[in-house]
Amino acid sequence: MDAMCTNANLHQILFNFMFTTPIKNSTIFTHSPVISATMARTISYITGSELLSLKERANVAIVDVRDEERSYDGHIAGSLHFASDSFVDKIPSLVQAAKGKDTLVFHCALSQVRGPKCARRFADYLAQGKNDAGIKSIMILERGYNGWEASGNPVCRCSGPTCTGGC
Repeated sequence: MDAMCTNANLHQILFNFMFTTPIKNSTIFTHSPVISATMARTISYITGSELLSLKERANVAIVDVRDEERSYDGHIAGSLHFASDSFVDKIPSLVQAAKGKDTLVFHCALSQVRGPKCARRFADYLAQGKNDAGIKSIMILERGYNGWEASGNPVCRCSGPTCTGGC
């Protein structure tokens, strides 16, 4: 009976493995801040209401990694646009665009694939020591742009290449 693997035992084994095994060169995403084995910056999720109160601060940059849908769906006012399909090549440009910011909030449409992936790639880039840029916190917007808009938060529909936030 002791050797029998029950669902509860299996759950505990998996939990212990996932949260106590060091993982190199990787980032785990949860709803609470976590630290990658290779970096000192946290990657965490932020709700739309939390972002609404943070977004007016001068030290916060919102990074929209959606591709062409940004042009017809609208965007969060003042957000920077770095499309996911060319994101890796544009990371040095993002570092320049985010100068003076210490918090970056990434999102895509739902923040399930592209947003988290780009946030991880950006964190990995910084962890390689290529450019610290003073960024202390990397976040992902829960539910992405679609959740932001569905919650009645303000959106911008300007069509210029750079949104100044005056929408």
